[in-house]
Amino acid sequence: MGTSVEEETVRPSLRWNVADVTLTVVIAVASGIIFWGIGLISEPISAALKLIPVPGVSALYYGLFYFAGPLAAIMVRKPGAALFGEFIAAMVELTVGSHWGGIGTVLPGFVQGLFAEFAFLFVMYRKWNVGLTALSGALAGLGGIVSTYPFYYAGVPIFGAFMMIHTLCSMISGAVIGGVVMWYLYKGIAATGALSRFASGKEVRA
Repeated sequence: MGTSVEEETVRPSLRWNVADVTLTVVIAVASGIIFWGIGLISEPISAALKLIPVPGVSALYYGLFYFAGPLAAIMVRKPGAALFGEFIAAMVELTVGSHWGGIGTVLPGFVQGLFAEFAFLFVMYRKWNVGLTALSGALAGLGGIVSTYPFYYAGVPIFGAFMMIHTLCSMISGAVIGGVVMWYLYKGIAATGALSRFASGKEVRA
């Protein structure tokens, strides 16, 4: 069976080991600190995007909060890695000092990770490529809107122009930043040999 640099269709063991947990935690901690940093500058970023005369486009930067799950998934390649990575990242962000508050940080982190997981669950963790990673990021973006709607958008028509555009922009941002960018980041890291103990690293260096 042939494999390519861009796609792996052979499923390795899906059982977690200590190395898998360690890598996921490292990704989550680093991501959580980045989330916290982005949170500090989120208001000026949002304000700048709102200068675009289209309602809802402020969600175009939300992908900066969606990447932990897809990145953990494609590096660790075990069931639950996306959920674990995104949720722990949210917990780290909260611990460092998230200004979104407890429920406003942890709940979205859980839902975003869960939605990100669906992309790989759909193919039973047998395929790993840039397209699936982009889908994972897009689904995380959908999860982000779903989980924050009651807190920030209550009363806004779900199928109105604003929410439709806002959701689409969130998903596009997730697909690009949380998906495509993370795929090539993973490729770059794997090429250094840092992931040589993992199936994701062996694939790149094969």
